[in-house]
Amino acid sequence: MKIDSMLKEVLEWVICIIIAVVVALLVRYYIGTPTKVESVSMEPTLVEGQRLWISRWNRTIKKLPKRGQIITFEEPSNVPRMGYNLSISSTEELPIAKYENEPQGLWNKFKYYVLEISKRSYIKRVIALPGEHVEIKDGYVYINGERLQEDYLRAGIVTDIQKGIYDDFIVPENTVFAMGDNRPESIDCRAFGCIPLEKIESTLSFRFWPLNLFGKVK
Repeated sequence: MKIDSMLKEVLEWVICIIIAVVVALLVRYYIGTPTKVESVSMEPTLVEGQRLWISRWNRTIKKLPKRGQIITFEEPSNVPRMGYNLSISSTEELPIAKYENEPQGLWNKFKYYVLEISKRSYIKRVIALPGEHVEIKDGYVYINGERLQEDYLRAGIVTDIQKGIYDDFIVPENTVFAMGDNRPESIDCRAFGCIPLEKIESTLSFRFWPLNLFGKVK
């Protein structure tokens, strides 16, 4: 009887642990999760080592982010690795990032999309929305012919096209055009194209570390 009681208690603990893990994964995937800044591409807005809370809710309800929001998205497969000697294979090709290395099989998809094992993500700011005409010229960004006011950029920063091929285009339906605030050190949509809605993982809710910078990020 004593052994049966111990086994029952162990089983109850195992069930509780499994439920807790499942709930944690559901919250992480559908609601939100903490993350750490690991690049310089969003300086001075975000600095390496800072910790953020990111919301997954827009992804859950399949809602496009707004201009100016900071998002994370899955790394495209056409990110340039060695320099920026880029070219578009077809003049009719839409400026959309490519995702050609999708995991195969249910378990591999679970590891990649839910556990996020071996998955790489970028964090950038939304600059333009579907249907908008984007031009990058003279060091500035123009949306539908009007220069975009970007007060979040460091003084003296210019937006060039040396790190990209997309400098004059219409943002395709259900995609966004995003760039890092640290333009000279950011590999972004200038290089690989606009991000499809289904590849946008989250929007930035707030920064919680360091404590003196706790709160919303503009």
